Amino acid sequence: MSAAYADRLIEKVRSKRTPLCVGLDPFADKVPALFGDLKNDAASVLVKFGTSLIDIAAKHAAVLKPQLGLFEQFGELGYAAARMLVEYGRAAGMIVLLDAKRGDIGTTAEGYARATIGARPGFDADCVTVNPYMGKDTLAPFVDMAKANGKGVAVLVRTSNPGAGDFQDLQVGGAPVWRRVAEMLAPETQTLMGASGWSGLMAVAGATYPEEARALREAMPHALFLVPGYGAQGASAKDALAGFVATAQGLEGGVVSSSRAVTYPPAAQTAKNMSEWRAAIDAAMAVAADELRTASAR
Repeated sequence: MSAAYADRLIEKVRSKRTPLCVGLDPFADKVPALFGDLKNDAASVLVKFGTSLIDIAAKHAAVLKPQLGLFEQFGELGYAAARMLVEYGRAAGMIVLLDAKRGDIGTTAEGYARATIGARPGFDADCVTVNPYMGKDTLAPFVDMAKANGKGVAVLVRTSNPGAGDFQDLQVGGAPVWRRVAEMLAPETQTLMGASGWSGLMAVAGATYPEEARALREAMPHALFLVPGYGAQGASAKDALAGFVATAQGLEGGVVSSSRAVTYPPAAQTAKNMSEWRAAIDAAMAVAADELRTASAR
């Protein structure tokens, strides 16, 4: 069996000295025409675009986060491209966290687990995002497969979107729903605990809600966090690291995702050739990595 997912992730983050996670989101209206005709040659364009981004991202970040829904919009060719890019990202030495947000029960959940973090014909991703709001049994098949195969599971707890509070902030017994979810998950973190003291049962904690992230850390002291909302959604590096903890290596405790800010910066969108595009992407990723590196330094 491979090393525990949490140990592999934290080792990679420490080697890069930044918690940057690059989101791979193929927006149909943003993928540059430099890569070809997306409408008529989706698979080829998505693979060229994705591999070009991964080649640069592997220099700056430990983790790649493909958003599966944005690949699925292109049908079976998009799905196939996503599979190829997961494999390419892992071959490039990155931890691949598949953002699929699955959430179901029983045999259906088992199927989703095999499809995302299972070996071929599954994606064989290192980790997958999961929605827990159908109940604890939603998570069991994912956690079981993760434990057996050295993988991780990232559970939506306090998300970064503006409407997160519609349900997550509802009071249950004097505490918000997201806090109750965290309390439910806390004992389960032991199941995917690594030798590093971090658990591969991750919690999604939006950078746009730093106070909640601090409270979430109190509830789940050993969980690695997946932190969306940094960059295009407006959260600062300081906000993104609110739920991290001080260690000998600096602030650590998870990864901070950025997608649009590092994959569609203005200079890349106006690039006239591939050389200009690569330079713009490299610069944007370097800025994000350095900003998070500085914010997490002791």
